[in-house]
Amino acid sequence: MQFSVPRPDADGTWAAPAKLNLMLRVLGRRADGYHRLQTVFQFIDRADRLRFLPRADGRVIRRAGAKDVPPDSDLVVRAAQALRAATGAVAGVDIEVDKVLPMGGGLGGGSSDAATTLHALNQLWELRLDLDSLARIGLALGADVPVFVRGQACWAEGVGEVMTPVALPEPWYLVLAPPVSVSTAAVFGDPELTRDSRAITMEDFVAGFHPNDCLAAVRKRYPAVAQAYDWLADVGADPRLTGTGGCVFGTFDSAGAALAACEAAPAQYQAFVARGRNRSPLFA
Repeated sequence: MQFSVPRPDADGTWAAPAKLNLMLRVLGRRADGYHRLQTVFQFIDRADRLRFLPRADGRVIRRAGAKDVPPDSDLVVRAAQALRAATGAVAGVDIEVDKVLPMGGGLGGGSSDAATTLHALNQLWELRLDLDSLARIGLALGADVPVFVRGQACWAEGVGEVMTPVALPEPWYLVLAPPVSVSTAAVFGDPELTRDSRAITMEDFVAGFHPNDCLAAVRKRYPAVAQAYDWLADVGADPRLTGTGGCVFGTFDSAGAALAACEAAPAQYQAFVARGRNRSPLFA
């Protein structure tokens, strides 16, 4: 399914929305060290905001962004440089990132920022690359980048790059971000992580089987995540961990129910309510 071309909002900023992993299965480890996965991606309508300003000197400069990430290491800068390398473009740009999504939370903020950068500069620099080309460039930046480039909820396999579009319910979610940043490398390197789960089907998932094989390792290493997960369970919100964490989320049938739970959430968590979206808000 092809979507309309992404465009900036009226204020000139571009959305870089979060995702949730509605389940995550670890099937094995490849010879290159990457893990074979099954997961389901869905977007939510909470996003970082990015602004791109052309430069005449050919430099790529991040003017604002996450304080704990050096500009040259930021995925937005790396995405711009990768796009230039792939196309021979020599144009420059100033990039400003209004960082809303918590880092190390499993919401895919860095990958989404990179995907939005690819889309925005593809247009700003008049490169005319298609989705497949942008997704290939994005995959070299991170396994989650292609799903943000393509912008559709999906069932994903491989390292996350083999995607089958899916149509899912779009409920309201309460997301809790404990005051921790979870290391994906540490979780996947945990000796107790289950790496040989059996593959499941979409029918299993639809029937209510939505495990996250990283949950036990994250709970052990990050007690604050375990506490947030247990709080959601206590309020009957069907808690789940997104990705390798540390954000956890609960599902609600209405905005009112999600907002009421959000107001009752313990103060130590960054808590917010968002709507599930099968189509990325970048393409709205």
